[in-house]
Amino acid sequence: MSEEQKKGTLLIESQLFPNITFYKTLIKCEKLLLEQWEHYQKVSFRNRYYIAGPNGRILLSVPLTKGKNQRTLVRDVKISNEEKWQDQHWKTLVSSYRRSPWFEYYEDELRPLFEQPFERLLDWNLACFDWVNKRLGLELSYTLTDEYVNEYLPESGVTDARNTHRPGDKNAQSIDLPVYTQVFGERTGFLPNLSILDLLFCEGKQAIKRFDI
Repeated sequence: MSEEQKKGTLLIESQLFPNITFYKTLIKCEKLLLEQWEHYQKVSFRNRYYIAGPNGRILLSVPLTKGKNQRTLVRDVKISNEEKWQDQHWKTLVSSYRRSPWFEYYEDELRPLFEQPFERLLDWNLACFDWVNKRLGLELSYTLTDEYVNEYLPESGVTDARNTHRPGDKNAQSIDLPVYTQVFGERTGFLPNLSILDLLFCEGKQAIKRFDI
């Protein structure tokens, strides 16, 4: 997709290793605006992501301090580091993707991210987002919101996609998403709309081409 074909500004919440519908949405826009002044919401991709395992989808989530308190601003949500969640995530990723074509290629670059402590969820999400975008070869600049706006007028040029991608959303399955060979595909069948990590580990440098860029 050429720069001339991209239109407007996309506003969306920060997500942890975003799923494929997130990327399919953002590559159509010229600018990206990430919301940081909203109240944290439970059961969202802000602190969780799905990968492929031998028995189907595996949910990985980041434990939060007072994470169930929806009156906490996203920018202020803190991670509960009393649990060794980074070790658990990393071991699960290794177990699930060590047989994938590209995991070994990215392993040494990705491991340090899971060894670096983070206090705020937003900082962790952005670090993960930056890591993935660089490996996808996606030249994507973004800014964080400087205030909360409940509704944007059409003439603003902002497409408000906040809270349009949620776990268990069956509508996401109807979107035209990339189909590719997954590690356990012969056993589980194709699992659509997983974390972008699944596409990256399976397709490597060709992953971005799955979005027809």
